[in-house]
Amino acid sequence: MTTPVKRAFKYRFYPSDVQAAELSRTFGCVRKVYNLALAARTEAWARQERVNYNATSALLTAWKKTEELAFLNDVSSVPLQQTLRHLQTAFTHFFARRAKYPRFKSRKRSRRSAEYTTSGFRFRDGRLRLAKMAQPLAIVWSRPLPEGAAPSTVTVSQDAAGRWFVSMLCEDPSIQPLPATDAVVGVDVGLDHLLTLSTGEKVANPRHERRDRVRLAKAQRELSRKAKGDGANRRKARRQVGKIHARIADRRRDMLHKLTTRLVRDNQTLVIEDLTVRTMVKNRKLARAISDAAWAEFRNMLEYKAAWYGREVIAVDRFFPSSKLCSHCGAIANAMPLHVRTWTCACRTTHDRDVNAAQNLLAAGLAVSVCGAGVRPQRSTPGGQSATKQTTPRHEP
Repeated sequence: MTTPVKRAFKYRFYPSDVQAAELSRTFGCVRKVYNLALAARTEAWARQERVNYNATSALLTAWKKTEELAFLNDVSSVPLQQTLRHLQTAFTHFFARRAKYPRFKSRKRSRRSAEYTTSGFRFRDGRLRLAKMAQPLAIVWSRPLPEGAAPSTVTVSQDAAGRWFVSMLCEDPSIQPLPATDAVVGVDVGLDHLLTLSTGEKVANPRHERRDRVRLAKAQRELSRKAKGDGANRRKARRQVGKIHARIADRRRDMLHKLTTRLVRDNQTLVIEDLTVRTMVKNRKLARAISDAAWAEFRNMLEYKAAWYGREVIAVDRFFPSSKLCSHCGAIANAMPLHVRTWTCACRTTHDRDVNAAQNLLAAGLAVSVCGAGVRPQRSTPGGQSATKQTTPRHEP
């Protein structure tokens, strides 16, 4: 029996003026509580003391009783408790060395959101009503929830473009493992082509950010001319920049969803390269193109969809010489600059750089899957493994 999959269903909604004001107050209180708790834990850390969620929850109760922070009582307590749990999770990842030390939330740059558990909302007959609100949210049901779905958490957010969204976490019984297949594929990511498959197929890089670069630059220039502060004109200019960024991100996400769904449905095993995108974007010449390609988001989608549908994702070690290794004879080229797109091995085999890399990744991934390989102490890869660095003897002509 398969374990039910929990899935978030995200919808856009249009709040009334009263609801928008209430949610804006809630966002502000959530940010305030998070920063206060982080400051308290940081001070305790300096004194070599450990403060956990229970201690910050007690602090929240005390803060509400003070005159300075009495406004915290005006919003629902559920999102405030949830932000303390999120802070606890952030510290858990920090102590496990999976993340950096938590940072304070910014009023202008941080995500505006609030999370409600079952005690903070009521969902009945397709109508969602949040705590402290008299009317249900005007949600645009772009797709139906699973039949009989009962949301366990509800997250309300507002993006930089001013759009309001509600995300409901539900069990989705329609997600079942797909029938097994013998198809396997190696996937090499790039910039000239977004993906190159070991089958020889190449997926063009749509370069979503480049398409709107002129509009974005113009909007950013307009924003830079506005006086610093919280003036209405500056808010309008900032929102215009946010709308362009949202348009770019929406197109990119839509394309990646369609692409990863097709790959997962068509293949039983998918082999990718374990790239360190955070390090690669430090290259000033390629940072913009790498960020626009969204390799990390592609991998994340591929992994969780593979887990949903009973597929396998294998991540080959980043030091594996997939581009320099001849997939025909196993020789390794001395150097392979980025501008070299085709090359000829000493065995007289001419390779397309990207197709050759994808085929080598596939071979290395299958070696991990069939024979087993050591695993380097890298970050965890849900649903996948990471093959160790491999060296192949040079081919002597």
